[in-house]
Amino acid sequence: MVSLKQALEEATEEYFLPGNSCCAGCGLEIALRWAMKALGPKTALVAPASCLNVVVGLWPKTAPEFPFINMAFAAGAAAATGFDAAFKAKAFRFPEGKWDEMTALVFAGDGGTTDIGIQGLSGAAERNSDILYVCYDNEAYMNTGIQRSSSTPHGAKTTTTPFGKQRYKKDVPRIMEAHDIPYVATCSISEPLDLYEKFKKAKNIKGCRYIHILAPCPPGWGFPAEDTVEIARLAVKSGFWILYEVENGKKTLSKASKRLLDPEKRLPLMDYVQTQKRFSTLSEKALIELQDRIDKQWRTLENELRCQ
Repeated sequence: MVSLKQALEEATEEYFLPGNSCCAGCGLEIALRWAMKALGPKTALVAPASCLNVVVGLWPKTAPEFPFINMAFAAGAAAATGFDAAFKAKAFRFPEGKWDEMTALVFAGDGGTTDIGIQGLSGAAERNSDILYVCYDNEAYMNTGIQRSSSTPHGAKTTTTPFGKQRYKKDVPRIMEAHDIPYVATCSISEPLDLYEKFKKAKNIKGCRYIHILAPCPPGWGFPAEDTVEIARLAVKSGFWILYEVENGKKTLSKASKRLLDPEKRLPLMDYVQTQKRFSTLSEKALIELQDRIDKQWRTLENELRCQ
């Protein structure tokens, strides 16, 4: 486990610079900053259409201190697979350039992952392409007007679900587990050391790796910008967002979630949802349904851990 002191000593460089056009309190910015501290400058990023697609590419405020390419919604994983093939070819022709040390990274939103990009992602996972695919999940299409995605939670308001979404959130980390890839993990911007450690680990694993990060969005979720980290922390403490990793088929709960196997130690879900305007129309019935769904996920997880 990385200590705070160790992380601060290692993670002094900033590869995603200030002065960018992220909204105040943007969970994406926190996620990408800590991810790049772990991955370092030998990283080439693919940014499918998303909030990040706008942030990285607007001259003269281009924020990254590393190579990147803006890409169409559906093609993130395919483009990163191309990056990886190019790095392997360069490493063969010019071994002194250490091209084999490059990381092909996709940093996509939930729309470009759980919906429009999932075909390309599934294909890359089936091929076990040597890429690191990251979904920063703000649970809607925030850049185009806060429309619902398949990652939007049950009961949450968006511009296309004004009375609350009726369906449940698609569990993409479990879908990626089913692809039998070397590494799958979930993170939250409220746990930067956990995020940092998981990216450090993923960097040194070959094959297709997938990391899913909870990245709250102040304007999209309806909360003050200064509350981003606390709201992400409440998501974890209430059991709404479970932190774990799956390495070569073995699942392990992360420290912040491990203690929550005991349901008595989880905060009431109301503590989390009442902090956000997007849940302002959440009925008592929908709240109970959402809590039942979360409790079922924890029971399923407990059985999986017991059977390993």
